[in-house]
Amino acid sequence: MSDEYDNNKTYQAQSSETMGGSAPTSPDMDYVRPAEIPEQDLYHGHSFITKWVFCQDAKVIGVQYFLTAVFTGIVGLILSWLMRLQLGFPGAAGFMTAEHYYQFVTMHGMIMVVYFLTALFLGGFGNYLIPLMVGARDMVFPYVNMISFWMFFIAVAVLMASFFVPGGPTGAGWTLYPPQTILPGTPGAGMGILLMLVSLSLFVIGFTMGGLNYVITILQSRTRGMTLMRMPLTIWGIFTATILALLAFPALFVACIMMTLDNLLGTSFFMPEIFSMGEKLDYAGGSPILFQHLFWFFGHPEVYIVALPAFGIVSDLISVHARKNIFGYRMMVWAIVIIGGLSFVVWAHHMYVAGMNPWFGFFFATTTLIIAVPTAIKVYNWVLTLWRGNIKLTLPMLFSIAFIITFVNGGLTGLFLGNVAVDVPLSDTYFVVAHFHMVMGIAPVLVILGSVYHWFPLITGRFLNERLGKIHFWVTFIGSYSIYFPMHYLGFMGVTRRYFEVFEGEAFTYSITGINQFITVAALVTGAAQFLFIYNIIVSSKFGKKAGKNPWKACSLEWRTKDVPPTHGNFDKELPVVYRWAYDYSVPGADEDYITQDTPPSAVANARAEQT
Repeated sequence: MSDEYDNNKTYQAQSSETMGGSAPTSPDMDYVRPAEIPEQDLYHGHSFITKWVFCQDAKVIGVQYFLTAVFTGIVGLILSWLMRLQLGFPGAAGFMTAEHYYQFVTMHGMIMVVYFLTALFLGGFGNYLIPLMVGARDMVFPYVNMISFWMFFIAVAVLMASFFVPGGPTGAGWTLYPPQTILPGTPGAGMGILLMLVSLSLFVIGFTMGGLNYVITILQSRTRGMTLMRMPLTIWGIFTATILALLAFPALFVACIMMTLDNLLGTSFFMPEIFSMGEKLDYAGGSPILFQHLFWFFGHPEVYIVALPAFGIVSDLISVHARKNIFGYRMMVWAIVIIGGLSFVVWAHHMYVAGMNPWFGFFFATTTLIIAVPTAIKVYNWVLTLWRGNIKLTLPMLFSIAFIITFVNGGLTGLFLGNVAVDVPLSDTYFVVAHFHMVMGIAPVLVILGSVYHWFPLITGRFLNERLGKIHFWVTFIGSYSIYFPMHYLGFMGVTRRYFEVFEGEAFTYSITGINQFITVAALVTGAAQFLFIYNIIVSSKFGKKAGKNPWKACSLEWRTKDVPPTHGNFDKELPVVYRWAYDYSVPGADEDYITQDTPPSAVANARAEQT
């Protein structure tokens, strides 16, 4: 591999070695350019407050992000249970009214997309893994990193406060489309929508701090020898997603500010001339379509802000647990970058029925089909990585394979909806709900679960209970398909989403009551399995089987720390030096079936010489 070593002498030495010549062991072989940046000074906390509240250690901040995001995810899960109870067994939740239903739909969607998935991938895994995987002591701006988490925490607190204000949270739908968002007839039209907009604005501000940290750390704080083309694909996924977020979130921020002004000051950015409850309001000249464009300019890159880290993580999990080099590394990197670029020119496929110019539909349908190409390349490369690999069906591998299957299924239904002629009759039906949840909900969650099983030994020094893990996997996988596969059928029948109660009547050839009840039971069982997972985490962190160093025999740097779990500063007195990429598995002639990134070429050459 031409990118395995930094200078020509080293590469030539390696080449002669691999071609069967005598194994040279000269110092030139291990040469790496000296560091250009001095060692980073870190502040080490000594009290509980400095270690856990005002902590500047990226790993602790990552855990804080993880715990906060999981809390919001549990709230979102409970809301989905209540919605499903209403749809499957109307009146089962006695307090449920139409207003409550629409409020729960809105909060569930926003919580899961922004405050759970985005925060987990970028805030949780980003903070924990970036410094470790690139060989850095910490983020370049630890103090700013700390502030970014607390901005996120405050944003979550403001969002949760909307449940307790008069009128409750907003019920305008998670896309917050005006004009209904701020009309008096909409649930939560007062304080509810205002707190939602403030919370989103705080989230964007906090993430901008964290995102700039990620980008600068990856570009400036990589250890010696860690070229861009030696970075693990996990880092490439998080890096590209962070850039997307830094470019896309401002559109959401601007939209939130403008809608807040429409709500409080009576401006007309998004509000047209309109009557409400028989009374003409003071608005005039605003464009609801403008808001939709701003929202989806953020909203579709948001899909890839969640998906790209998942792509990178699953690539690493598959490579480690199949004991095989990732197939087409450079192609995978370029596919991530191209997907990121194209994600900004597909947003209006969410707006085929919104009243925009039909020629826009033609353009965005074309770009939507084009973005499927680099995405398909990634799927092919995953399958070819698995091909003839020494596959070990560990829990991370099971979740990774489940992700590939689920993502392909969800992606194929996206090709349906990307076509204008097919999307128009299917728009706002349960087909859209099924597609969105398969590709944006279940698929990334499977990666999150697999990655927790994979990196839990690094974070705690212990394994999660495998028997409980297997039960969790099969219930989650089968349960997810039991929920969302029938929804495709409901969509083809014309069952409309976001209805408080679906009446059968003559519109449907077959009864939908039984299907809705089946989906509801599956949702309750699948959701309950996630609490088994949380129980496993709590118990195993104290009593789990000890893992030791590098239990999965991985090549990347996060497993090469002095201590397990890694302490603040990550590595020993000297930072590791990288000599190769992160995917040297099943190497012929090596002592073991893997070579870590910091193993010098001379050590590999000497080992092969001893064997011969």
